[in-house]
Amino acid sequence: MASAAISPASLIGALAATGAEVLTDAASLDFYAHDIYDRGADLAAVVRPASTGQLAAAVAAATRAGHGVAPRGGGMSYTGGYTQDMPGAVLFDTAAMDRILDINAADMTVTVEAGCSWAKLYAALQRHGLRTPFWGTLSGLTATVGGAMSQNGLFWGSARHGSAAQSCLGLEVVLADGTVVRTGTGFARPYGPDLTGLFLGDCGAMGVKATVTLALVREAAAQAYASFTFPTHASVLGALAEIERAGVATEIFGFDPNLNAIRMKRDRLAADAKALAQMMKAQIKSQGSVLKALKEGARVIAAGRDFLKGAAFSLHVLTEARQQAAADADIAEARRIALAHGGTEAENSIPKIIRANPFGPLNAMLGPEGERWAPIHAVVPHSRAVACYDAIAALFADRADAMGALGIHSGTLITALGGQGTLIEPCLYWPDASNPLIEATVEDAHRAKLPRHAPNAAAWALVQEIKTALIDLFFDHGAAHFQIGRAYRYRDALDPAADALLRAIKAQVDPAGRMNPGVLGL
Repeated sequence: MASAAISPASLIGALAATGAEVLTDAASLDFYAHDIYDRGADLAAVVRPASTGQLAAAVAAATRAGHGVAPRGGGMSYTGGYTQDMPGAVLFDTAAMDRILDINAADMTVTVEAGCSWAKLYAALQRHGLRTPFWGTLSGLTATVGGAMSQNGLFWGSARHGSAAQSCLGLEVVLADGTVVRTGTGFARPYGPDLTGLFLGDCGAMGVKATVTLALVREAAAQAYASFTFPTHASVLGALAEIERAGVATEIFGFDPNLNAIRMKRDRLAADAKALAQMMKAQIKSQGSVLKALKEGARVIAAGRDFLKGAAFSLHVLTEARQQAAADADIAEARRIALAHGGTEAENSIPKIIRANPFGPLNAMLGPEGERWAPIHAVVPHSRAVACYDAIAALFADRADAMGALGIHSGTLITALGGQGTLIEPCLYWPDASNPLIEATVEDAHRAKLPRHAPNAAAWALVQEIKTALIDLFFDHGAAHFQIGRAYRYRDALDPAADALLRAIKAQVDPAGRMNPGVLGL
């Protein structure tokens, strides 16, 4: 990929001249060549800009020298979002661009640099009684706002407010030649054609996000929680869909029996002590009663996760409102729907603990026995969810013997995406060696408790085959995806005229094809 017209030393000199930090040591280049799932091609350099000016100048220097460039946020991709197909690219780590630039309570907007994590943004807004409508992924301790704009994402707030991209009002984006483009008015989207939308969910194919402006809402004063178990996937998917359609929940998520079993192995209530303390603080703050908070904490300890033992499918619902009576009314409606679909109410300790510690440590990227982990997901309309789940179950049944022989197992997460349908995410677990990114992300104390595995080429090969089969299955079911990266069949799903338009836009903003080449299939 690199041009013969400039030497490696000249490239590094040009990048360093921008004032940005430049990494070229072997350990750093190897580390940044990995995502959670795999390793890409060797990198020429890693640049860590501290400002939009440094970012723009360094992108221009790299592409002018004939190198591809790729943006990296928190590094939580598992679909080749920033790992490269060809050697010689310059990776841009935006983690040093993490300032919160403006909190505008009058206009209800916030502007941040792209490397700001969701956890940092949430904590800053909490002091003002505010938050963004979508307010982070479960990996938000590390995952960045800019990464979510490029990859899209869901979880906190998604059942009501949709995905990450839907909370965005405007962007500053650095194009392949270093041009800085500002989209949107900063307070209304769209105004005319939605130019902001061109750069959302693009996996960095169109440009590198520098700053992001998001809408704000007031933080809810009251929450309510409920958990249920269901006998079949059809019943739990039916309940999830109807609760989302009713508009009463801010988050809805559930686990299949396998994932319930994995959670039972991995999680112990003692490990949730910090989250429990946070929950009690929140109870005191919202309800003004130390005694009530202590009682609630004792109830969570007593409940634990024992209800998951032997559970088929579980579903967890969170509601919020300005007043407790309204939150309780919404949870009552969710309860009515769940019971009508064959659910049995269970202890609600899981949603309470997760909500109390929304951005916990990312230890779940290893299985309970130190296994590797890889999620593969589909977003489908509610009406297609059961058929898609049936097909996934059939795929796993066909491969059950081969998976069992190699120690590969799976668990499936489901969640609701407001206005768009159901996300179904089967996760694969297999005994295999870890990688540098996982080792740097999982807490040392947690990692020390887990077995270490040798490289397992046979298991890895079958995981690759199953992942590809799932992606093809999802394509056949008309699914959409987040974290498209280099994994999902995005362009295959486009109308030919839409694909031509996409390629024309790419050619306009990146005529030499230097911006994250290969991502989105471009």
